[in-house]
Amino acid sequence: MYIADFHIHSKYSRATSKDMELDGLVKWAKYKGINLLGTGDITHFYWFHELKRNLKETERFGIYQYGGIDFILTGEVCNIFEYKGVTKKVHNIIFISTIEKVEKFNRNIEKYGDLNADGRPTLQLSARELLEILKEVDEFGFVVPAHIWTPHFSLFGSNSGFDRIEDCFGDLTSEIFALETGLSSDPEMNWRLSRLDRYSLISNSDAHSPSKIGREANVFFDKFDFKQLIEILKNKNFKMTIEYFPEEGKYHYDGHRNCGVCLSPEETKKNNYLCPVCGKKVTVGVMHRVEELADRKLDEKPQKYVPFKKLVPLDQIISCVLNKEITSQIVQKSYFDIINKIGTELYVLLEADEEELRSKIDEKIFGGIKKVRDGNVIIKPGYDGEFGKIEIKIEDRNNFEEMTLF
Repeated sequence: MYIADFHIHSKYSRATSKDMELDGLVKWAKYKGINLLGTGDITHFYWFHELKRNLKETERFGIYQYGGIDFILTGEVCNIFEYKGVTKKVHNIIFISTIEKVEKFNRNIEKYGDLNADGRPTLQLSARELLEILKEVDEFGFVVPAHIWTPHFSLFGSNSGFDRIEDCFGDLTSEIFALETGLSSDPEMNWRLSRLDRYSLISNSDAHSPSKIGREANVFFDKFDFKQLIEILKNKNFKMTIEYFPEEGKYHYDGHRNCGVCLSPEETKKNNYLCPVCGKKVTVGVMHRVEELADRKLDEKPQKYVPFKKLVPLDQIISCVLNKEITSQIVQKSYFDIINKIGTELYVLLEADEEELRSKIDEKIFGGIKKVRDGNVIIKPGYDGEFGKIEIKIEDRNNFEEMTLF
């Protein structure tokens, strides 16, 4: 297996950890079991020059290396533009094949926004124009619309998105061949739209701190170079994606955070899209938006699709069964004890034999891992910027406890 997380951020993005630098990224990629990372923030002047100075070319075109981890040149941008008199705000992930082409691309887009104000710059430029500029600079470069269902700043977002990909990218729509599902949706939800059948659905962490790397990721059969990645995505020729339980994403359901109101799509419609507490319009979440645009039932699938596996991060499982905060010393110690004894986090969650786990780790933690593997969890959906909560019922030797993941 070769596991890739293409969408992360550096310490130069807003609301990110100061540890989002190369050494911290490499360290946590190894803890997690990630083989390849997107660099993130490739348009930021300082981050780009750190990458240029430290990344080494490999024998695989478009793949670089630092500290034993592979890197591919990526960055997220925020496109703000008008479409038929309405302001649209869409986040896109850019993939660029070489350092030299990144320099040219950055020179061409710096007139549309301050590239150093944020690792994810805001560009007064349409998504179609962004793609056109990229293709002029790099024939192999490509764009993947980011977290496509998030209410704010996404392709299909309820607040400022589109109903059709063609309306966003126009005559260059054929250049789009992959979509990022985001934390609040999974492939099964996206399969409900037959118009998305031709696209690969990829999943990434969008990490703002090193410990969040790999919470969603893509599992490939083997290593690849930049050109091979394009063909793999176009043909949906990879093993699977690793997914959050989408209900845990912070925009899965509708709601109003200030009033503590979480609503299903049906409840929102009954309330005429208004908060029952304050009367203001609620934020329409991902599930509601998917149902608005869906033309398939939940159990229907495309003819060709990439499988997926839902996971809960190991530190969250430990936090749950020990009933301690994730940042507590005991949770952190347990986390590192487990990966030191058994292997990387993703190996523990996905591949390790149950007997090996049972013999080497705390019985309750093993029970939590098994429950997650079996999908035997209770979920309170996230809404309007609030992450959801997952409950795992663990049968103790003496009693039956209900634990909550924070």
